[in-house]
Amino acid sequence: MNTTTRVLLAAAIVVSLGACTKRTREELPPEPTTPPPTATAPSTTAGAYTPEDLDRDACLRQRVVYFDFDQDTLRSEFQQIIGCHAKYLRDRPMARITLEGHADERGSREYNLGLGERRANAVNSALTGAGGQASQLTVVSYGEERPVCTQSGESCWQQNRRVEIVYTAR
Repeated sequence: MNTTTRVLLAAAIVVSLGACTKRTREELPPEPTTPPPTATAPSTTAGAYTPEDLDRDACLRQRVVYFDFDQDTLRSEFQQIIGCHAKYLRDRPMARITLEGHADERGSREYNLGLGERRANAVNSALTGAGGQASQLTVVSYGEERPVCTQSGESCWQQNRRVEIVYTAR
């Protein structure tokens, strides 16, 4: 992926995240006149993420990004997941992630290692473009070496074309 494409992808992510979180005063619900009887957990969209949110928040629990055959381009349906993990990284500067790139069994070992690395780098670029720090991210490629499905066939190969987001420090 060339630099121009990465910059455009990062800009698109930032713009889409910004558009989703802006609220005008009239969109806000009226403030309650009396406090609620019990305290509730703060909203992660308004407040900072905590390490407990990695297990509770539905978006943060999604830690696999899938790719199309022979592609290293991030699919649009994973933009929200990238946004959630980038916000977590912004909220938790001590957090660290390893991005594990994988490929299906087709192609040579060397090609699949390179493809896994390109896929992990695509997720890395998207996370840094959305506000994560490069120092928080590590990229590793396993190519075809660690499949989640060992059968041959498209439904199985789809599961193996992925990047796993692994938190090494919360």
